[in-house]
Formats: sequence, structure tokens, C-alpha cells
Amino acid sequence: MADSVSHVSFLPPILTFCGAAVVAVPLFRLLGLSAVLGYLAAGVVIGPFGLGLVGEPETIATVAELGVVLLLFIIGLELKLTHLWSMKRDIFGLGLAQVVFTALCLGSASYLIGFPTNAAIVTGLALALSSTAIGLQMLDERSDIQTAYGQRSFAILLFQDLSVVPILAILPVLATGAAALETGSMADRLVSLGTAVAAIVAVILIGRYGLNPFFRVLARSGAREVMTASALLVVLGAALLLQEVGLSMAMGAFLAGLLLAESNFRHQLEADIEPFRGILLGLFFMSVGMSIDLSLLRQQWLILAIAAPAVVIVKSLLVIILSRLFGAKGRDALRSGALLSPAGEFAFVLLPVALGLGLLDPATGQLVTALAAITMLLGPIAATLLEKAMGNRFEAEPEEGAAPGQQGELSSRVLVIGFGRFGQIVNQVLLAQGIDATVIDNDVERIRDAGRFGLQVYYGDGTRLDVLRAAGASRAEMICVCTDHPDATVKIVEIIHENFANARSFVRAYDRIHAVDLLNMDVDFQVREVFESAVTFGRAALEELGVEPDAAALTANDVRKRDTARLMLQKGGDTMGGAELIVGAKIAPEPLVTPAGKARGLNAETRDILGEGVF
Repeated sequence: MADSVSHVSFLPPILTFCGAAVVAVPLFRLLGLSAVLGYLAAGVVIGPFGLGLVGEPETIATVAELGVVLLLFIIGLELKLTHLWSMKRDIFGLGLAQVVFTALCLGSASYLIGFPTNAAIVTGLALALSSTAIGLQMLDERSDIQTAYGQRSFAILLFQDLSVVPILAILPVLATGAAALETGSMADRLVSLGTAVAAIVAVILIGRYGLNPFFRVLARSGAREVMTASALLVVLGAALLLQEVGLSMAMGAFLAGLLLAESNFRHQLEADIEPFRGILLGLFFMSVGMSIDLSLLRQQWLILAIAAPAVVIVKSLLVIILSRLFGAKGRDALRSGALLSPAGEFAFVLLPVALGLGLLDPATGQLVTALAAITMLLGPIAATLLEKAMGNRFEAEPEEGAAPGQQGELSSRVLVIGFGRFGQIVNQVLLAQGIDATVIDNDVERIRDAGRFGLQVYYGDGTRLDVLRAAGASRAEMICVCTDHPDATVKIVEIIHENFANARSFVRAYDRIHAVDLLNMDVDFQVREVFESAVTFGRAALEELGVEPDAAALTANDVRKRDTARLMLQKGGDTMGGAELIVGAKIAPEPLVTPAGKARGLNAETRDILGEGVF
């Protein structure tokens, strides 16, 4: 039988990571700095070159890379193929120019200070790539991913991710020695290329035709944990498939997210993945911090003290110049330059490969690795200081090239929770005025029926804060709660008031008691689900009985006014003569006008209920 100690041997490192994050991130946020810096600093402190609480950062980094994979999946979910195509100029124009010119500048500088030719080329390529994780995390913290500079920055990062594959293919050609040059015949390379293309086609076909039916079947089971498991299965499966054929795991996850961007299950998937993404991404940043060799810093402090700021400045200037040439405004170019100034996580992929091929000697490899890690520490500091220095002079501008569907969804003024018989009519009224709401429901059949409305309707549990955030509740002007169950409605209203105070709350009440409860919760508007229909029904009945239409309408309006007045009194607890103070007392229905006579039971059972006795 295994020693009981072995069962808990994994707990100390987990507690170490959690404790470091809990201390560092709030501290850096309190200082007005990015959470990324907190994770990086925590990694430096607990790593093998700091306090030595974690001795093998390479092992942790392998797991932590999944954070980048999940991040790219979520980014893919927030895009559409049409929107991505509209960005082609920035992706393949601006992105290509940034990689080429930055690699040339940094490679030339490395050559001038004494690096061999091959080492200078590798250094230039490795440092030219920026950190996707840091850039997108900071854009997410600022809610700037859909701004003009955010979209251009993302386009550059996306091209850099795409360029990793050809760069890895170039490295063996640069390597010295026949063994490195003879890495395979042309036939082998064609087979590898065909395999990679086949894998991409497989992901596209499965994503296009298989995932929606797959999630629809799982959603009918009603098991939330199954949906979470299926989301991870899709992300990690696509990532692993593309990695096996020599492509990037992150690119596989991004492709899977992109294919699900228009799925009805998008927001639920995003909400299920988000907790894993946040934890693993924080772990990734800490692993980068742990890789910073403090002893090397002491030995080469002068070189690194000059080189790290120089790399950050050169990369920033090149991005600023190129962004301006591609039509960016000055302040947007400045923000993109600061955001893309650090080296990226792919530097830690390229440099070990180059070391293995003999393109770098160990000392140079360690120096460039340390330089890349330090720029990942300096870059977020520079970006944060720039934001503080400029203050409110930055204004978020929507990306002009955004596809209509994407932009419309992001700027949706109304979020409707529940697409049953009540929610459908609410949307009919909104659509009549050209207002397209975003709708959430967890009934698969309702979502399918909603397709006829042309609405953005997503599968998800509206009582979950993460689902509401993923659906855009923080950007909505109004949130209409049209759910069937009073308890769920109350829970959603509490979440709205606690987390989305800027949104007006329009709520469907089940009955009068529920309406009073909602009024006490200070909702902006509530209406009982049967009240208006019953008043309209009564008005029609009066007209059929011979009452003039105008008189019937006045009577109906009078009933509305009296009911509203009584509701306000009941909200304050002033209509029951003090009886409402008794524990367990409930609001009883009362007539709005004085009855003309006493109630009479017309059969024995009714007279018994009314307490009239027996005739």
C-alpha cells in the first residue's frame, strides 16, 4: 500500500502557487498595476532563483501553457469568420511588417554586438514575437479588445502565432552541419504539410457540422458538469490534434473557438472555460517569473540593464511607426506599441530548439532567455505607466472594420433572460423598433425556435454571474428578466444589482406577492405576467356587454391606477392594519372598489368555505 504521504505530495506546490497569487496580485492591483506583474513577481520570489519554494519551473510551465491555449479559445469565441476576414489587411500586412522589421532590427543589433550570424538571426526572430498572453490579458483587464487599437494589436499577435510554424521550419535550415540540413527528404516534408492541412480541414469540418448537434444532445441532459467536460474536450482535443501534426496548440484552440463563435452555446462555453483559463494563465505568468535566473542577472546585470529597455523601446517604436502607416491614430499607435513591447512566450519555445540545433551556445541561450523574461516584466510596467500618464485622454473607439453582426452584438443595448412565452413577446416589441436584444435561455427547444426571430440567442443558465458577464451584461443598458420561476428571478435580480448597477432592471413578476418582493428589491420596472392580459380581457368583456369603448378604456385605466397605488402601499406594508407584522402573514387579494353587497355562496360547499353556514 502506498505511503499516505505520497497522496498529499502534490499539495505543497499547489498551496505555494495559490498563496503567492493571493498575496501578490491584490498588492499589485492596490498599487494600480496589472495583475500580470503580480504573477510575474510572485514567480520570481517563489522560483528556484528566489526562495526556492518551487524547484522545477519547467514541469509547471508544461501545464501552465494550457492557460495560453484556453485564452486563444476564448478569443476565437469572441470573433466571427467574417470579422476575421475583415481584419486580413492588419493580420497579413501589419503583422507581417512588424515581425520582419523587428526581427531585422534586433537581429542586426545582436550581430553588431558580437553574436554569430545564426545566433543573431535566432535572437531577432525570438525577440520579435510579443506575448499573446500578456497582451490579451491586459486588453481584457481594460475591456479594450474591441477598440481600434485592441483589434490591431490582436491582428499582430495572431500573425505572430501563425508565424511560429514557418520559423520552426527555418531553424533546421540555418543550423550548421549536414545532419541538421538533412532533416528529411522533400517527400517527407510534403507528407508533413499534407498531414497538417488534413488536420486543419478535420477541425473545420467537425466544428462546422458536428459540434452544435453534439452540444445540443448534451444540453438536453441538463448536467452542467457534462457541458464543462465537453468544453474542455473540444478545446484540448483541437489543440492536441494540431500539435501532433507540428502546428501550435494555441492555434488549434483558436480555430475551435472561431468555429463556435456563432454557436448558440457560445456564452455557456465561455463561462465554463473562463475559470480554468484564469487559473492556468496566472500559473503561466508565474512560470515565466520562475525562469528568470537571478544569478545570471547579477553576473550580466550591465548588459541586461541596457538590452532589456532597448528591446522594449525598439519594439514599441517600430509598432508605433507601422501602425501609423496602416492608418492608426497617434494615441492608438502609442498604446499598441507599449502593449506589444515585451518578448513572448514563444521565445521559450524557439530558443531551446535553436540550442538543440547548435544555433546558440548555452551561455548565449541563457542570456537571451533571461532577456526575453525581463522584457515580459518591463513591458507591462511600461504599458501601465503609459495608461496612467495619459489618463482619460484615451477614448475607446470601436473597430471600423468590425463585421455588423459582431459589432451589433457587442453594442447590444438589451439583454433578455428567458425566451418563453413572455420573453418572446418582449422581443417582438423590441424587434418592431429595430432593437436586437441578446437572449439567454437554457432550453434547447426554445433556442431552436428563436432561430426564426433572427436573434442572438445563447444557451446558458441566467442565474450564473459568469454566463451573464460572457453574454455582455456589463455593457447592456437594460436587462429584462423574463424567467418562469420566482426564485430564479430573485437570484438574477440580486446578481444584477450587485454586479451590473449601471443596467436598468425590467423584471417579470409571477404574482402580486412576487411583485411586492421585487419592488422591495428596487427593480426599475416590474409587471405581473397575467395582469395586463387580464385587464385587457376585462375591457373586452365590458365592451361586449354594451359598455362604450371609451368608458371601458377609462375603467381599465382606473383599475391600473388603483392597483398601482395599492401595490405601492403594500410595498410599504400599510394596507393590512398591522396584520402584515405578524410572522408568516401574506398579502391577500383585495377588491379595488367597495363591493356593492356581501358575497353569497351558491351551493353548500361554497357556503361552507365562506363560513355562511347551511340554509
